[in-house]
Amino acid sequence: MGNSNKGSLTTSTTKKRPDGRAFDELRPLKIEAGILERADGSAYVEIGDNKVLAAVYGPRELHVRRLLKPNMAILRCRYNMAPFSVEDRKRPGPDRRSVEISKLTAEALNPAVFLEKFPRSTIDIFIEVLQAEGGTRCAGITAASVALADAGIPMRDMVAACAAGKSDGQVIMDLSEWEDKEGEADMPIAMMPRTGDITLLQMDGHLTSEEYEQALDLAIKGCQIIGEEQKNAIKNRYGGD
Repeated sequence: MGNSNKGSLTTSTTKKRPDGRAFDELRPLKIEAGILERADGSAYVEIGDNKVLAAVYGPRELHVRRLLKPNMAILRCRYNMAPFSVEDRKRPGPDRRSVEISKLTAEALNPAVFLEKFPRSTIDIFIEVLQAEGGTRCAGITAASVALADAGIPMRDMVAACAAGKSDGQVIMDLSEWEDKEGEADMPIAMMPRTGDITLLQMDGHLTSEEYEQALDLAIKGCQIIGEEQKNAIKNRYGGD
């Protein structure tokens, strides 16, 4: 079964958000590992109304010579939004945004994987967004990392991803789709919670230096909560402490 966690941190007297959350509260979260039989590893993530599936294949021999690295594996990622994932039906196939997120996801996951253990190989990750409600790149990174762990691929730590930003004049954790579209800034990060190493940090919009520090702190706390749920998903799949 999946794990649910509303991810509330310390409460605050600041104003409630449109969906009723506190400024430092994640949307309801569910993570499940090992749901696809034919993939080497797989995971399913729900956060808010986002529904994201990830599958991992490999490590396997790489036959494309120009991509091959003799001393390590390469990590390839394909992020895709299903045509039915958004209200206005999306045109099938990759677009510029999907290609960019695919590249960023691979870059966010690369530092966590012991690629040197699998020379001349490839590890392929497929992320499918079934339903989108803001923050799909973070949900995709989170799901892909659990799928890598489910595949038994050696990792320094799983990578968790969470955004923070500013909406309605308030710095907040885990922006909804409305907050992302109407807000002043969005800052997704990915990190390895055990080590604290940040593997991805982007920002769209404008924050003061003080707001940036507040947003970074919230995003890190969100990643730590999500990281615990990632571990719980693997424990529930395989047992253990």
